Amino acid sequence: MAKWFVAAKRADFYRIGETFRISPVLARIIRNRDIVGEEEIRKYLYGTVKELYEPGRLKGIGEAVGLVRERIAAGDKIRVIGDYDVDGICSTFLLKKGLLACGARVDYSIPNRMKDGYGLNRHLVELAAEDGIRTIVTCDNGIAAAEQIALAKEKGMYVIVTDHHEVPYEETAGGEGKEPGKRYLLPPADVVVDPKQPGCTYPFPEICGAVVAFKLVQALFESYGLPGLSENGAGKRGLLDELLEMAAFATVCDVMPLRDENRILVRHGLALMQDSQNQGLRALMEVSGVGLPGKGKKLTAFHIGFVLGPCMNASGRLDTAVRALELLECESRQEAVPKAAFLKQLNDSRKEMTERFVQEAVRCIEETSLKEDRVLVVFLPDCHESIAGIIAGRIRERYYRPTFVLTRGEEGVKGSARSIEGYHIYEEMTKCSRFFTKYGGHKMAAGLSMQEEDVEPFRKEINRLCTLTAEDLEEKIHIDVPMPVSYVNFSLVEELELLEPFGTGNPKPVFAQKDLLFLSARVMGKNQNVLRFTVMDDRDQRWEMMYFGNRDAFDEYVQQHYGRTALDNLYQQKGEGIRMSAVYYPGINTWQGSSRLQLVMQYYKQTGRRNET
Repeated sequence: MAKWFVAAKRADFYRIGETFRISPVLARIIRNRDIVGEEEIRKYLYGTVKELYEPGRLKGIGEAVGLVRERIAAGDKIRVIGDYDVDGICSTFLLKKGLLACGARVDYSIPNRMKDGYGLNRHLVELAAEDGIRTIVTCDNGIAAAEQIALAKEKGMYVIVTDHHEVPYEETAGGEGKEPGKRYLLPPADVVVDPKQPGCTYPFPEICGAVVAFKLVQALFESYGLPGLSENGAGKRGLLDELLEMAAFATVCDVMPLRDENRILVRHGLALMQDSQNQGLRALMEVSGVGLPGKGKKLTAFHIGFVLGPCMNASGRLDTAVRALELLECESRQEAVPKAAFLKQLNDSRKEMTERFVQEAVRCIEETSLKEDRVLVVFLPDCHESIAGIIAGRIRERYYRPTFVLTRGEEGVKGSARSIEGYHIYEEMTKCSRFFTKYGGHKMAAGLSMQEEDVEPFRKEINRLCTLTAEDLEEKIHIDVPMPVSYVNFSLVEELELLEPFGTGNPKPVFAQKDLLFLSARVMGKNQNVLRFTVMDDRDQRWEMMYFGNRDAFDEYVQQHYGRTALDNLYQQKGEGIRMSAVYYPGINTWQGSSRLQLVMQYYKQTGRRNET
């Protein structure tokens, strides 16, 4: 079980509350997210699109604008080359549409996950040359494609790289009074725009590929005198507003921290998406039953990250990402709805595959010595390579360890990695780079290719180099406020909406109560994996509490600590119940026009007097 900690960061919560007209509870939550100082708090609560950073602060953006304008004037055929995930799809869409608005002759190409692999490759460069392409603009890839870009240059093409991934580097040994360091390996492109590149002083480098691409389009629009962004959705929307929606969508799906500029961008993007002018996005919301304009269903970052985004991702995983791009390019609802329905169907198939191989991965770990490793390297030869990243994320959540999931591809082994706090997975992989034929990524996620015979040596080496301690591998649950559920009311829940959007870097606030009496439990959901409890607070008031976590693990825990009879009584709604501490967050459940308070449990543990059977 994870360790629970109550955040103890100090501030004058009452003064902050008075200054910004919020409750001391909200002021405390904001402080727990390390938002300090009146200007930073104001920007966190009320930041507008005017406070997005100027594109010109990205190193290389001016040169990129100049080169694009030059090639447009020369009549070049320009090709945008993206990637097959949501970030790559959104980047490609907004770059193509933005360049078209500037008068460019432009098309796009998306690599096939199975045939081409990630990002720019020799095949795509050769194809561009055959098609008479003079200028390539990459998005969400390219920073690690030195060989492929060199080939494009040999063929007389101009290349502009827009990316957000870590720049490849080599460790330097130092010597003669010099400290060991890194030698960065920038590709030989004409221009590189990447906030992670050496010498870039962009104030907030944790932006996704679509935001980098958006900044280029924004700078181009400014140079051509085209309309900019509407202010927080006010006034007539322009093309740049539609493109910002895509940048916000990708920010959530690429799991970027929802802080600083990303927070403003996503909050504004969500407001625009709620009544999106993009027919493809509207159709995807319609077939998924979320965020429907005019239906009173508020669109949230959760819907993007866990409902809509996976449908787009499924196209690149099981078919071709071009289908998602074609959806975004639809001009009518009639054209868009069938395409959106197909993507949803693909995602439903992907879910079934994922569940099967997650269980296989768990068996591999539990039935072998893998469970003793601090870094999990799981080889699933028959798993579809497109879902390796999803499985790695699920295994990482279950065991709270950095996780690699590898599958057998057409040429060798391919895989994806997901990390935990305190373990920079790209840097750790660089220490083992001799095992990879190709790799790339950032702090929390990465992709790789390697030979099958190197899988086991790599597993041993990455674990040998691992410095994570037992404490590092124990998940820490940070509780914002220890608060009895009897304090929850509609006003508090509505005020918490000021903290949205929630996600990485800005988690949903959680509260905790000891000795909550669990009176009954009921199994719900299509897959019988949701629990609905009736609980009683310290004032003898009954509440509905939902749990969307691992039902089997909950049952096992209750049986171990309270006995089988107590577990049976809980489901049969009889007996005195059991007392447990719960970490929860409050919400409002609206059904058929009626609203009531609802608690959602995230974590639980034994408390109070042990129930004997």
